[in-house]
Amino acid sequence: MANTSVGYKCPNCGGPLAFAPGSEKVTCPYCDTEFEVAKIEELFAKQEKLAAEAQAAKEAKWDTADAGSEWGEDEAAQMQTFTCSSCGAELVSDGNTMATECCYCGNPTMIPSRFSGMLKPDFVIPFKKTKDEAVAALKEFYKGKRLLPKAFTANNRVEAIQAMYVPFWLFDSDVTASAEFRAETDTVYETNDETVTETSVYRCDRQGTMRFQRIPVDGSQKMDDTYMESIEPYDYHDLVPFSSAYLTGYLADKYDVDAEAAVPRADERVRQSALGVLEDTVEGYDRVELKEDVISKDEGAVSYAMAPVWILTTRYQDQPYTFMMNGQTGKMVGSLPYDKARANLYWAGSALILTTIFYFIAKWFV
Repeated sequence: MANTSVGYKCPNCGGPLAFAPGSEKVTCPYCDTEFEVAKIEELFAKQEKLAAEAQAAKEAKWDTADAGSEWGEDEAAQMQTFTCSSCGAELVSDGNTMATECCYCGNPTMIPSRFSGMLKPDFVIPFKKTKDEAVAALKEFYKGKRLLPKAFTANNRVEAIQAMYVPFWLFDSDVTASAEFRAETDTVYETNDETVTETSVYRCDRQGTMRFQRIPVDGSQKMDDTYMESIEPYDYHDLVPFSSAYLTGYLADKYDVDAEAAVPRADERVRQSALGVLEDTVEGYDRVELKEDVISKDEGAVSYAMAPVWILTTRYQDQPYTFMMNGQTGKMVGSLPYDKARANLYWAGSALILTTIFYFIAKWFV
């Protein structure tokens, strides 16, 4: 990321430069190199431009005021909120749900209070994957894991997997991205007594405009961003105007990260995506390194949506293990324990096989 200020350094030795009053030139106090003022202006014009653009980019903001809308009284009356007494997660369900299990910690939870105090989403992506499909995908996820403890799969309550709508903020913006890359190419050749590697260094400047639509940022602190981003992408062709009817029979997580608080994550996702596009154009080199970048965005729109997730948190040896599946596409991620005793036997067996192989190889050569 580019700095918002410029440090004038000697191009020869890297020492800081300072203009001495009464002089017509700038002299480096470390290597005594003299520079004409016009030359210094030319050398640092690019850094000054980048610094100005970086400051402007830093001051640009997303317009989060129009994300979501207020619930109507009739709609709010159909909702209930409850707080898990075990882990503190705050969840929302439809008015027919009286008892459930917390999908974060597996704790059985009663729901005594009525829903209140949440913006109405703009959009929702309806569930496509059924519970049977989610259970089958979870069982398939376990297959082939040789170090997975048998007790874990035997006692895992896969049937307890739950369907939940997770809050997302969707960010739209047009951006202008510029970046400076250092690229290197190696040429290797032989002399009579040595191998020489010659490295050519290049500066590659890239700039472009891009349009980003519906950049998702998870609106729940309880939902691990790593998991949520791992089950992406969602197909936004299925995005429909929100109706509380879609929540019938499902849980819904109440957002505790508002749109304004989600902005830094949106900015970072825009930056990483934009720089990835620019870097992909730096081709034909052995190594590429990002040196400077400026991402300037227009004030884009923000909307509030609910996305479908199948989720199960189970415990093994007092440790929680969470599994999530994209309720639209079926993409599955999760964490698994491993059997330490079985792992030790596996590595011991591998070491024994290698030792035996080396023994016979050595014996054959002898």
